[in-house]
Amino acid sequence: MQILDFQIDHGRDFIELHQLLKLIGLCESGGAGKQLVASGAVHVDGVLELRKTAKLRAGQQVQTGGVVIRVLPAT
Repeated sequence: MQILDFQIDHGRDFIELHQLLKLIGLCESGGAGKQLVASGAVHVDGVLELRKTAKLRAGQQVQTGGVVIRVLPAT
């Protein structure tokens, strides 16, 4: 299992799920991120997430396939 860390931009409280998938490099676009979420392949904190624009905050984990993304606070 691959573990990736993503740090939220300074001044922001959250990142939307489909944007995270794009920015971390798992999808080529936000639209592709939305499709991945809609397919039922994404879990947030161990729970299936179907909301494409779910707001992720520091401390949460996203899992899809063999990848875990840890959402970290801005420094």
